[in-house]
Amino acid sequence: MSKTIMMILSGIILLLAGTSWGGSEDILGSWTNEDGKAKIEIYSCDSHYCGKISWLGRPEYPADDPGGMAGLPRVDRKNPDQALRNRRLLGLLIMDGFTYKGDNTWDKGRIYDPESGKTYKCKMTLASPHRLEIRGFVGIPLFGRTTAWTR
Repeated sequence: MSKTIMMILSGIILLLAGTSWGGSEDILGSWTNEDGKAKIEIYSCDSHYCGKISWLGRPEYPADDPGGMAGLPRVDRKNPDQALRNRRLLGLLIMDGFTYKGDNTWDKGRIYDPESGKTYKCKMTLASPHRLEIRGFVGIPLFGRTTAWTR
């Protein structure tokens, strides 16, 4: 290869390496939760970011469901508000209120866990273009748990 071609290729590689991927819209799209049982679609809602369940690996209850709902669509049956327990999980809003703080971080949001029926304060950090770290907590982030979602 000629010296000119090598210089051009080196320049392209340096340009790509310096490209930033940490903008406020970089979390938009579909994310698979850590256990692979669900996908969450993160989208803009008003001036914030929200997320809803867009796919479930098992959208219906299994034949041996102890709750007697075999074959029926999964619902929010652990919700502390009894009036909300019949909401379908597919399409359920589970994240809201997130604002972009900068430095690949979104905070001031809330996340709802339909498996426990609990809602937590939450912040998200985009660790890479394909890895989103979700920190749910009570009070301050020190008292919480982090999970990682992937694209």
